[in-house]
Amino acid sequence: MADDKPTEKPAGTDSTRLEKPALVVHLAGGGEPLLFALPPGDAEELYGKVASLLTDQAMATLRTRDGQAFSVNFAHVAVAYVDDQQRKGSVFGIH
Repeated sequence: MADDKPTEKPAGTDSTRLEKPALVVHLAGGGEPLLFALPPGDAEELYGKVASLLTDQAMATLRTRDGQAFSVNFAHVAVAYVDDQQRKGSVFGIH
């Protein structure tokens, strides 16, 4: 049976509230996550596209906060999300 309640984003997932937005990339091969500081406008746009980029195993060229271009081949990414670099002591999935 379908739930008639409107769906809400979990707390802390609104990318407009991020003070220092960053793309966090966990490569499929393991190792430490890669963090790329993003301009706020780009972070807002990317926030809505990350799931599709992962699903489609797409290649994307993005910009860092200081304007440098970088490319990500999402075919080699296990997990990626937009998060706040200001957050202290966060654990994946727990805010």
